[in-house]
Amino acid sequence: MQQPIMTIEAGACPAPVPLPDCAEREWTRIAIARLQDDGRRSADTHLLKPLFRGLKGISVYLKDESTHPTGSLKHRLGRSLFLYGICNGKIRQNTTLVEASSGSTAVSEAYFAQLLGLRFIAVMPHSTSRQKIEAIQSFGGECHFVDRANDVYDVAIRIARETGGHYLDQFTNAERATDWRGNNNIAESIFHQMEGEEFPIPEWLVMSAGTGGTSATLGRYIRYKNLETRLCVVDVENSAFYDAWRTGDLQVTASGSRIEGIGRPRVEPSFVPGVIDHMIRVPDAASIAAAHVLSERLFRQIGGSTGTNFFGLCWIAANMMKAGRQGSIVTLICDGGHRYTETFYNPDWLRENGIDIDPYRRMLDRFLDHGEFLPPV
Repeated sequence: MQQPIMTIEAGACPAPVPLPDCAEREWTRIAIARLQDDGRRSADTHLLKPLFRGLKGISVYLKDESTHPTGSLKHRLGRSLFLYGICNGKIRQNTTLVEASSGSTAVSEAYFAQLLGLRFIAVMPHSTSRQKIEAIQSFGGECHFVDRANDVYDVAIRIARETGGHYLDQFTNAERATDWRGNNNIAESIFHQMEGEEFPIPEWLVMSAGTGGTSATLGRYIRYKNLETRLCVVDVENSAFYDAWRTGDLQVTASGSRIEGIGRPRVEPSFVPGVIDHMIRVPDAASIAAAHVLSERLFRQIGGSTGTNFFGLCWIAANMMKAGRQGSIVTLICDGGHRYTETFYNPDWLRENGIDIDPYRRMLDRFLDHGEFLPPV
């Protein structure tokens, strides 16, 4: 057993004792090196510039986070949460890791847990898409299901306590674990990639909120760099974020979102309303319709949260055009659509949930092709 270091008291001269071998620190050094290696391999993603002939004077950019090794924006968050936990002494070589997640974050965390040889348990609602569950399991992760979305927090805490493990807690730690001043975070990457464009400083960044961590990083970075760019956060039906931002009441609750990965039944600790310049709430039908429309124009499927982002971008673009303003707008492709073939891209699922996307599809096609942003009919 490792001997403790003796305290030298005044006037005493104790005999030498063996110093600790710091085996745990060696594991920490190797673990951080592995995470940093992954960061070097996948730190940046493409910035796409699709052309829409109806958007005169507006340049649209899409930061494609679906190209990360685990297929989503949450790959950045997963790496940050692991580094945060290790550097704070919470994650060690035999630590069981637990997370509350609707899917994508857990996929990324399962990947990093496998990279470090650690057990990982994801607590999620039964409604989580089959594709995400299979992805978590393919990386060696375990899935624990709950009936109500609101139960994921308490159940994750309980499992972490029972296993002697560590609750990663993305909803609290997302804004803490990310270095918002730079260090190749997503905001720094966007502005670096925009440097040679016609409008290098975007008029707006548009982002939906899940943990709230990405919008916090974007908003803080904009202020830290003293940029004129503004941040619009787009919320969805049955989510608490918009009402919290509008009223200032961070205790509001809601029933929870149908758009996986964004919208929450409560205001998460990582949501920072003070760095948001504007918020809008869009119907689920609009989010899903926008995902379909953008998928067709990119020639590949994208996820529902990206549809939310894109609808918000179109709304901002329409207001800029109405005001006679030109400039660039940037939003994110959060993940690919292959994880939602049984839901957002399934006509039966849409019909069972009473979601009619056709009016919004016609509205968006008309806007992108002719610049007319009219109410859905």
